[in-house]
Amino acid sequence: MAAFVGRICGSGLLYTRNGITLQKVQQFSTSRSWTKNQKFATAAGLVVGGAGALLYALEQSVAASGTEVHPPELPWNHKGVFESLDHASVRRGYEVYKQVCAACHSMRFIAYRNLVGVSHTEAEAKAEAAEIQVQDGPDEAGNYFMRPGKLSDYFPSPYPNEEAARAANNGAYPPDLSYIALARHGGEDYLFALLTGYCDAPAGVPLREGQYFNPYFPGGAISMAQALYNESAEYSDGTPASASQLAKDVSTFLVWSADPHLDERKRMGIKSLGIILVLGTLVYYLKRHKWAALKTRKISFYPKHK
Repeated sequence: MAAFVGRICGSGLLYTRNGITLQKVQQFSTSRSWTKNQKFATAAGLVVGGAGALLYALEQSVAASGTEVHPPELPWNHKGVFESLDHASVRRGYEVYKQVCAACHSMRFIAYRNLVGVSHTEAEAKAEAAEIQVQDGPDEAGNYFMRPGKLSDYFPSPYPNEEAARAANNGAYPPDLSYIALARHGGEDYLFALLTGYCDAPAGVPLREGQYFNPYFPGGAISMAQALYNESAEYSDGTPASASQLAKDVSTFLVWSADPHLDERKRMGIKSLGIILVLGTLVYYLKRHKWAALKTRKISFYPKHK
């Protein structure tokens, strides 16, 4: 600041000599003409920015005019920052998957031990695992054998390989559902809309044999038939099994399977925010305490008299 004032004083702007001060102020200007490189860079920036805006607008217009319908955003219990998954719904969603979805779709990245403490107790998870037969071995004679499942076993696949899955579904491969909630745009909103959005194909939309119309599926033609109807599955807790309830529960279950540590991450985030708040308050107080003497001091200058 002192150097800036010195430059102004040195330029003569603060001297008053018969009205010359006003003339110098009027003549003083900080503006300067742009160089050729600056003009070129500005023009290139405007062209690139305009091209980017045009491409974005075209992309949005194409997406808006697609054949699929975008799913509406639903008020899920786990959407809030301080909200956790509905574990009762996760348990019911597992029952829907077991009774309906497991006939075609696999979940090869989820083991029965993952259910413990989330939707089932350890004894219940062991009972669920014991219902399946798993190939194990070899034994002492070098033979493979079948045994009841254990907690460490993963959910069984309905087909031995991809070719068998395609052969049983008219060439379509049922995707694995372990991470399907993260693999589809819209997440659980898309899953719920897809499961409840089957309807008759409008005029002009051709469907091949074995295809069904669902406006939420890209292209409209989907090889998966409608799987959820009223009372198509049975809940162990007696909840009415309407089609929308089934879709809601299985979507919540798939959200948990895609991110099993969702509740733990939110819990750690809340704890971290609390710690940061306390430490931030202490640091702010310490800063005020250390700088108070420096920021409130007064410096006086007493020139020496000759």
